Amino acid sequence: MNKGKLIVFSAPSGSGKTTIVKHLLGKEDLNLEFSISAASRDPRGEEEHGKDYYFISLEQFKKHIKAEEFLEWEEVYRDNFYGTLKAEIERIWAMGKNVIFDIDVAGGLRIKHKFPEQTLAVFVKPPSVDELKRRLKQRSTESEDKINMRIAKASVELATAPQFDTIIKNYDLDTAKEEAYQLVKDFVSK
Repeated sequence: MNKGKLIVFSAPSGSGKTTIVKHLLGKEDLNLEFSISAASRDPRGEEEHGKDYYFISLEQFKKHIKAEEFLEWEEVYRDNFYGTLKAEIERIWAMGKNVIFDIDVAGGLRIKHKFPEQTLAVFVKPPSVDELKRRLKQRSTESEDKINMRIAKASVELATAPQFDTIIKNYDLDTAKEEAYQLVKDFVSK
């Protein structure tokens, strides 16, 4: 398992990383393909199996862990697992493409440690924790308790930012998208 480039975007929920990743996927010159993560939770809103996530049962997820079929995985919340299947990366590399991840900070750092030379790890920093909370509430996809859990986790995640190759400060989305494009373009052309 050692072929293409890996581009990791990590950040607390609500930082804008998904919007930035979607923007980059639209840039054909970057030759990117989205790494679809596996999740042991049910779909939210308009999410689709095989497009947004591979939604698998908790029992199936644990079987994949035991069989060492994940590149990385984490129990993000109790009985709520996320991970990247090795087969997903191989699928993308077989297409001759670079892999782009929209992934939590712990998973992003694990990928960077496993493939230090092949990986560009980007942390997307939000303007403030208050702005994060506002964005999460605006989504209207989660309960107040879930939002508070995400905000509590965000403080821990923000502390990991210096471990990434670079930090994009998402104070202005258009500026952040352009900065991300230049970073990725430079990395994939090496």
